[in-house]
Amino acid sequence: MSTGLGHLFGGLCGRHEPVPRRGGSDMKFTGVGRPETGRRTQLTREQVVTAAIELADRDGIGSISMRKLAQELGVEAMSLYTHVRSKDDLLDGMVDAVISMIPVDADADATDWSSSLRQMALGARGVMLRHPWAPHSVETRTAPGPAGIAYVNAVLGILREGGFSVAQAHHALHILGSHVLGFTQTVFDDSADQDPAEAGLPEELAAAFPYVAEMALAVTHGGALGPCDDDDEFEFALDFILDGLHRLRQSRPSRSSAR
Repeated sequence: MSTGLGHLFGGLCGRHEPVPRRGGSDMKFTGVGRPETGRRTQLTREQVVTAAIELADRDGIGSISMRKLAQELGVEAMSLYTHVRSKDDLLDGMVDAVISMIPVDADADATDWSSSLRQMALGARGVMLRHPWAPHSVETRTAPGPAGIAYVNAVLGILREGGFSVAQAHHALHILGSHVLGFTQTVFDDSADQDPAEAGLPEELAAAFPYVAEMALAVTHGGALGPCDDDDEFEFALDFILDGLHRLRQSRPSRSSAR
């Protein structure tokens, strides 16, 4: 199974904490932050996770620590352990909460599975762009939470109701990989707007790796392709994958895929 999506399957039998109902939008809570003077704060796990997400959105995932989060909430660090067992448990909750923000159409048209998957993937991408720390964090989690399981179930439901066999749906999950969660694992980053004079490889490396040198120059601002547009590349790859899955669905099932 692909990195990221595969981890959502890795611990389906693990112990999970409840998460908020899937609402298709980013969670916002009142009362998260420093308590008013003289009032005791009654925190919940949901509030702790939400505050951590807001901290990561603002300062990056590297800023997450129990001490820093406690400062944000105006409480003692030890009190957080009433709601999360460890930093890893906190990160699990953050990832699952972000996945719960991805809109899922419960009434998706089974006859138009491709459009349904495309809409879900683009919705997921919107969520991931609002929380840029989340893709890497998804990849580092070893067990899925309830929202992650529900999301994969929704993807599988679209595939199965759309006419894919169990084996074909399994292939589809491998092929879709992290695209279904709104991001890609790229081999290299060519999205930076570099000056052509700075983008070229040293002469000796360019001679040894001419195609890499050619591509490095092409994706500069003044190059033949121009800077890479991440959104365009994501949609191009997604449509390419969905087109291939359409052909897979129409193909004659092999003995192993007839299930």
